[in-house]
Amino acid sequence: QGLPVESGGALVQPGDSLKLSCKVSQSIFRLYAIAWYRQRPGTQREFLARITPDSNTKYVDFVNGRFAISRDNPKNTAILQINTVEPEDTAVYYCNYEARDHDSGPLGPWGQGTQVTVSS
Repeated sequence: QGLPVESGGALVQPGDSLKLSCKVSQSIFRLYAIAWYRQRPGTQREFLARITPDSNTKYVDFVNGRFAISRDNPKNTAILQINTVEPEDTAVYYCNYEARDHDSGPLGPWGQGTQVTVSS
């Protein structure tokens, strides 16, 4: 199935917005939920949000409405929009696929991720 390909990370200032992309194979995109995770320096990777093939979404509580996950179906891509970025959002952001009907956790291999650095 190949590895997910994350992109869109950048050096941004506090308060900026950022859009991250996760491209996976067509078969994965159609059959599984796609989830975003991040790993901040010195911490374990943590779940952020997921979206099912029929666009049901779930978020971790601490994103406080600043994150929005969506699907670009023709491109087999899941998007993570991050608004009003904070220094604490500095991390490597990863995506993976999960079972579509329950919180299975990540099921596939990890890609390289995309680096987000928030600094003034």
